Formats: sequence, structure tokens, C-alpha cells
Amino acid sequence: MSGHSKWATTKHQKAVKDQRRAKSFAKLIKNIEVAAKMGGADLSGNPTLVDAVQKAKKTSVPNDNIDRAIKRGAGLTGETINYDTIMYEGYGPNGVALLIECLTDNRNRAAAEVRTAMSRNGGTMADPGSVAYNFSRKGVIRVAKTDGVSEDDVLDAVLDAGVEDVADHGEEFEVVTEPTDLVAARTALQGAGIDYESADSEFVPGVTIEIDDVEVAKKIVRLVDALEDSDDVQNVFANFDFSDQVAAALDDED
Repeated sequence: MSGHSKWATTKHQKAVKDQRRAKSFAKLIKNIEVAAKMGGADLSGNPTLVDAVQKAKKTSVPNDNIDRAIKRGAGLTGETINYDTIMYEGYGPNGVALLIECLTDNRNRAAAEVRTAMSRNGGTMADPGSVAYNFSRKGVIRVAKTDGVSEDDVLDAVLDAGVEDVADHGEEFEVVTEPTDLVAARTALQGAGIDYESADSEFVPGVTIEIDDVEVAKKIVRLVDALEDSDDVQNVFANFDFSDQVAAALDDED
């Protein structure tokens, strides 16, 4: 789940641990294959592939798997890689808006799995455009807090790279850019000696809904988890923000 909320940080941190599962490995490998197909196998000339590889390595995908995925995607093994990107829209508990991004080689399977996850977990599908208007594509870089890096350090590093915002989310700093400025901002951080956890293009909500009821929050989490359990679902973007009390209560349960 991607978004700009206290829960986004917690969710991201948990995902780093959870993604050691084979199912999550498959999604990361798929991203590498697509990036290599679009921009070639040369990392020096394909920043999208660089980010996909780094994300896989940070979640412990073996190097051999990564190398094979690059070769498959670039067509160096004779295999054909064909994935379609599909975006589904819907609503979760309390009217939370959801954008569900799929990367699949079987549209019918992807549609069936998304609809099943929604119907079984309190969600409803929405017509195209009814949710998407509230989201904008942005570049999002997450920088883990360390003793030697402050918010001012991050801001100074990316100030001339077209950055729109730098925010403190407790355990990490979040840098938001236009999608076209993502590589420049990432490169600026590296040039300043600042490591980053992830650098992705995401859909960011313009208006968020604050959830201050723990039971409603649990229902939302169950729905998002059910959607993300599908191999075809790459990302779930949502417009909820959990209150401090709700986020703390969810953390305590884990």
C-alpha cells in the first residue's frame, strides 16, 4: 500500500520484511523484467532498471534471480515477456478510495482476483475515472532516518532537483517530485552521500480521509492485504490516513 500517511511508513517497513516471501519475490522480478524490456539490460543507461534492481536487492532477492530477470526482460534468453498494466478503481470501508495497479499476463485472471478480494473484504468496484481524479502521479523517494542525516540535509541535497516536498514521517523522510524529476532527485541524494530505501513512481491522493476508528482501520488493512496477496496486483494506492491513536493501536497488535 502506498500513500502519504503515518500508516504508509509502518506499512512500508513491514513490507520490507514480508517481501521475503516467494510471492513478493515474483512481483519484484516482474518489475525488473518490464524495466529491462523497456530500457535494455544496461544499468548505466536504464535508471528504471536501477531502481527495480535496488528494490529487489533490499528485500533479499538473490542476485542470480535478478540477473536472469534482466536477461529475460531484455530478450537475451529467447523468452518473450508480455505484461499488461491495468488500473482498477474502487472504494473500501468508510469510503476510502483505492487505485489498484496490476501487471499481468492474463487480464481475466487479474480482474477476477481483484473483484473477489474486494467483494470478500468490504470493498466495491468503481467506474473508471470516479476515483482516479483524486490521484496524481508523483515520484516518491523514501530515506531512512540515520544519526547523520537530518531533514535539512535531505532538503539541501535535492533543492535544485525539482523537488516539490520533503516530509518527516517518523521513521523516514519522504521526498516528493514530479515523475520526470525522480531520477534527478535520486541522483542528487546519492551525490550527497545519502542512501535511500526506495524511489518509485506512485499515485498520490489530493484529498485524504483520516481514520480514527480502530475497527474500521482493521477492515481497510484486511482489504489492502487481500488485494496485495494477488500475484497480479503490483500496487494499491489509497487516500486514507490513520490517526496517531489508530496507528499505535495497530502497531501494538503486531
